[in-house]
Amino acid sequence: MKNKYLLFSAYSSFLAAFLHLGCIIFGAPWYRFFGAGERMAAMAEAGKLEPTLTTLVIVSALSTWGLFALSGAGVIRRLPFLKTVIFMVALVFIGRGIAFPIIMPLFPENSFTFWIVSSLICLTIGLCYALGGWQLHKQQANL
Repeated sequence: MKNKYLLFSAYSSFLAAFLHLGCIIFGAPWYRFFGAGERMAAMAEAGKLEPTLTTLVIVSALSTWGLFALSGAGVIRRLPFLKTVIFMVALVFIGRGIAFPIIMPLFPENSFTFWIVSSLICLTIGLCYALGGWQLHKQQANL
């Protein structure tokens, strides 16, 4: 039986990675729409490399996390440090989801709506990673 929480986590991570790739491909309007801020959008319009490199790091992280979630769900072979990575990713997403009041002042150009929506999305994905990790832990303990 597949771990549905980790399947959701994997698909969510891959979707987020894909949308971030859209920012690289479609440029400033996508950076603005997805709340990256005017600074990132302006740099993208100016042809600067920083938005692309920053976004590629995010795409790589999200894709890697998605692969670990697929591994935990039993879709692909077991990856090393699986449970540790799953729980660490859960902490990153949950941390981002609840820490928005602290990091909001660092990005004043982002709207309050952006912070609420993105934080709820991160919190949901993080809880699914955590629940999926817990299910994986229980499943392996029963073997």
